[in-house]
Amino acid sequence: MTPGRFRLSLILVVAGLALVGAGLWVHAARRPHNVIIFVADGLRSQVVTPDTAPALALVRDQGVDFRNSHSLFPTVTTPNASAIATGHRLGDTGDFANVVYTGGPPLGAAYGSLTPTLEDDQVLADMNRRFDGDYLGETSLLAAARAQGFSTAVVGKLGPARVQDVTADPATQTIVVDDETGASDGLPVPQWLLQAMKAAGLATTAPDRGLNTDPGDYIRSGVKVANVEQQNWFADVATKVLLPRFKAAHKPFVMVFWSRDPDGTQHNQGDSLNTLSPGINGPTTLAAIRNASNDLQRLRDTLRALGLDKTTDVVITADHGFSTTSKQSATSPAARIAYRDVPRGFLPPGFLAIDLAQALGLPLYDGSGLPVELNDGFHPRHGGAALGADPAHPEVVIGSNGGADLIWLPRSDARALAPKVVAALVAQDYTGAVFVDDALGPVPGALPFSAVGLEGSARTPRPAIIVSFRSFAGDCGRPEVCGVEVADTDLQQGQGIHGTFGRADTHNFMAAIGPDFKAGFVDPDPVSNADLAVTIAKALRLKVAARGAQRGRVLSESLKGGAPVPFSARTVRSAPGGGGFVTVLNAQDAGGAPYFDAAGAPGRTLGLKP
Repeated sequence: MTPGRFRLSLILVVAGLALVGAGLWVHAARRPHNVIIFVADGLRSQVVTPDTAPALALVRDQGVDFRNSHSLFPTVTTPNASAIATGHRLGDTGDFANVVYTGGPPLGAAYGSLTPTLEDDQVLADMNRRFDGDYLGETSLLAAARAQGFSTAVVGKLGPARVQDVTADPATQTIVVDDETGASDGLPVPQWLLQAMKAAGLATTAPDRGLNTDPGDYIRSGVKVANVEQQNWFADVATKVLLPRFKAAHKPFVMVFWSRDPDGTQHNQGDSLNTLSPGINGPTTLAAIRNASNDLQRLRDTLRALGLDKTTDVVITADHGFSTTSKQSATSPAARIAYRDVPRGFLPPGFLAIDLAQALGLPLYDGSGLPVELNDGFHPRHGGAALGADPAHPEVVIGSNGGADLIWLPRSDARALAPKVVAALVAQDYTGAVFVDDALGPVPGALPFSAVGLEGSARTPRPAIIVSFRSFAGDCGRPEVCGVEVADTDLQQGQGIHGTFGRADTHNFMAAIGPDFKAGFVDPDPVSNADLAVTIAKALRLKVAARGAQRGRVLSESLKGGAPVPFSARTVRSAPGGGGFVTVLNAQDAGGAPYFDAAGAPGRTLGLKP
């Protein structure tokens, strides 16, 4: 080879290597970031301060503050878990409540109940089997991420943890570590995970909640401690096992950490037995809020120690807000009956079913199909009730969900029965708002499901009617922080609850920080739990298939380089029902997506602007 040709060949080789190197650099630069979704169950937006929750407040102040945030109604856990998982509103996911009616015989894992709770791994598995192998019917963020090469895991609260990737095999696909990990009926986990837990000095079985579990009863206070031991174990698994494993895998990852606190502690707290003050603002609740904040701090400290903090987005949300339980009504027939375990004059669990049974003249059964003997001091149990001559083929089914109850009308005469049910509801002082399935036609006093995102492509049976109970401000001077609501629950007056369409329940805490998000940015636009999955998918360049159209929007204004999104407010009113009752809805719209602030009759819903 001549010197000239040699020099030319050398130049071409060097140039080729440079191009290859540039290509490798571009490939490396384009590698998606990692994401941790931290769910602080039941965390109110306005309760977070540097004193109450320093780690949570720091993310909000240094990253993106989603100040105009929203939980989806009904404001309970698994519906919002389905939205966080899929980016779809409830009309598509069909996860309408924690306690639901499945439209057929009781599920195998539902312990004979017509109205099972979805906060149970075995019930969720049975739901999948009943509804085409996937009761949600929508691809979750984690399912899309693992299909596209990400490492994926969920750690935390039983039920909503599994909802994040409900069809995955936890032994070989998305890892799920929850309350039942290591138990005989718990979800399987990979063998390497058990070995890694042992190597890290951790138990391979999740601890229970200990003293944090006991809600007390009508004469005995509930818990006075936060859920520290169990959550410390979850945090240990995440920080000592999973995050180091993800780093060693040299792949991007998505992990969901679902903190049961402050929710579980707020429900069971014993600071306010049968009184509305301090309600959920006593020392036990404050300890639970700090417990969640501490877990977030541990996760962020571990990211920093592993050198992952610069490449990991941390997105924080709460599934819903929270309120204090009221058990009082001046109009309810159920409140005038004496019960064995309810203070005299208070509403019992199942009060809505009792009142409807009387108004409609129908026999009353509890969720297990057993007759309710009111004259003997009993009330419905098992989270719901059935009305009709035959509980196996009921005319009305009620799913009790705290601040909201769902009503199914399984018989063919539902269109004629619905107005009668609504008339009975609006006659009671505990009724805040009423919504009716569009298929049943307009009903005075109620708004249609389509007005609040409850119509869609759901596979599960859609309820016929949803009622939100009355909510109002307590005496602390901060309405959302000291919100109170009437609730259909086994818990006592003064303990914590949620579920209504009041702003104390819809205003959840939301924030984000990391390489894909703006720093020090207060987002004025409305956002909701349905927006997170689609926003994260955009940031990670994930393709997520969609079946239904009830999707959230990409929060582009919060991402680096994103522009503000115009938004507007609107108010919708129903036609007047009995006694002039109207359901009023305060909503906002941004980027083609609706957001719902509050809904109810004027004077009966906290935060409503009539």
